[in-house]
Amino acid sequence: MAKTILHLGSNIGLRNFNLRRAQRLLEKRLGKATKVSSCYETAAWGVEDQRDFLNMAFCFKTKLSPDQVLDVAQRVESKMGRLRLQKWGERIIDVDIIFYGDEVVNTDRLQLPHPWMQDRRFVLVPVAEIAAKWRHPVLGAKVKKLLRNCTDTGHVQRVSGKLR
Repeated sequence: MAKTILHLGSNIGLRNFNLRRAQRLLEKRLGKATKVSSCYETAAWGVEDQRDFLNMAFCFKTKLSPDQVLDVAQRVESKMGRLRLQKWGERIIDVDIIFYGDEVVNTDRLQLPHPWMQDRRFVLVPVAEIAAKWRHPVLGAKVKKLLRNCTDTGHVQRVSGKLR
């Protein structure tokens, strides 16, 4: 079984509800999350003229391959009504695979570890909460060090504990 870290975000509608629903849908396919971060409100990144996001990170142990985990993530996004109208635009739910064990994948469909995670505080803060000692298999640094060295100044604020 491989440990995988997923990062979820929502900035449309009832953001807390969207995160909880996505968690339930993911757990139906991947099994119960073994670790769950707190919920963070974060500034929009890339396209900044939009509502703030709520973000969380989850750790799962899975027998699925990285491509199969991506299929699950995209099915959850689709089921929840995600539309891909604008890169980095607003979305009801976004599910990104951050790590899949220590695997490195570089295909047209999937890049692992997530290629921009080290540049985004809104990803690193919740991931560091549940996997601070996870070592990035390409950069060689632990998540807590990536967070310390991150130059992104975007607003990231813990707004609640774990969603139930």
